[in-house]
Amino acid sequence: MAQSVHRMPALTLNTDGHPHPRENTLVGLTAVLGAIAFITAFFHNLHLLTSWTGLFGIITGLLGMYISVTTAERFVLMVTLGASAIGFYLGIARGGLWG
Repeated sequence: MAQSVHRMPALTLNTDGHPHPRENTLVGLTAVLGAIAFITAFFHNLHLLTSWTGLFGIITGLLGMYISVTTAERFVLMVTLGASAIGFYLGIARGGLWG
């Protein structure tokens, strides 16, 4: 009973075994924009950077959710979409998109 077990790597977004370059690019872009928006939201004088990166993070996150294929992609998108939204809202509250 020698059976080979095909195990997927532990940290992957392609849990179905197929490559998804467009979806993974949107996940990565949303993750970067969400991290920038969330981190810069703690600084009052960076509200322009915070609000714009938050807005673009929300847009790319929603587009990524629309075309996502796997649950892992959706999980990362929801977390980083939330970070983008928090950054966007705090950036808007502190001065908005145009200062």
